[in-house]
Amino acid sequence: MTRVIAVLAGKGGTGKTTTSIALGSALTYFGKDVIIVDTNLTTPNLGIHLGVPVVPINLHDVLQGKNKVKEAVYVHPQGLKIVPASISLADLQNTNPKKLPKIINELKKLKPDFILLDGAAGLGNEAYRAIEAAEELIIVTNPEMPAITDALKTITLAEKCGKDVLGVVLTKTESFNYDLNLTNIETILEKPIISIIPHDKAVREALVMKDSVVFTHPKSKPAIAYKKLAASLTGMPYLEDVEETNENFITRFIKKILH
Repeated sequence: MTRVIAVLAGKGGTGKTTTSIALGSALTYFGKDVIIVDTNLTTPNLGIHLGVPVVPINLHDVLQGKNKVKEAVYVHPQGLKIVPASISLADLQNTNPKKLPKIINELKKLKPDFILLDGAAGLGNEAYRAIEAAEELIIVTNPEMPAITDALKTITLAEKCGKDVLGVVLTKTESFNYDLNLTNIETILEKPIISIIPHDKAVREALVMKDSVVFTHPKSKPAIAYKKLAASLTGMPYLEDVEETNENFITRFIKKILH
């Protein structure tokens, strides 16, 4: 059965799209069939992040009734599937976000394991429609008070809509940027922190490379964190940290022999 999970943030700049792409890539790493849909209709970034800012058929075309949603699905070389939205302001005309839940139901007929909705930031109509179309939610935030406050608003709205909030992904974390400790963040949001993504240049480098950090830097700390999150969502074991330990041991052993 397909799980439809909206990835949302109360404010922009938290790393929501990066999380959508990395989590989708990590789920693909575990052999899952994943489709990411850019439901941020006003300022979409999914296609830009993956190097396809313009595609022949996009989500706006589907919402306008010009095409079927299956025609707007594109496959990444690593197997991840995406439905980009249009970056053209002109395409906002005659685009009805209210149709999104129906479109997602049509997408479910393709029987993917996961559909991830990369939602718009804030609490506007587009974010609301993503919540409406989803069955579960993941909230992305930074360990800073303004972001935490906006995340709480998003959680409150989601629960009013009867949706299951799986937990919080804390991104861009560094030792100096915690306004609150992890326990206090969980207390305020009343949701578990299900993943902590460290600030790492690998994320920026992956963005420059127009790809997912899971594919470009598979052994980086952010990639490992996203793979662990994917493992927890699928109920599958994650053993790469053990494999890396073994590899490091072997590498050190060889170097010792050579020297």
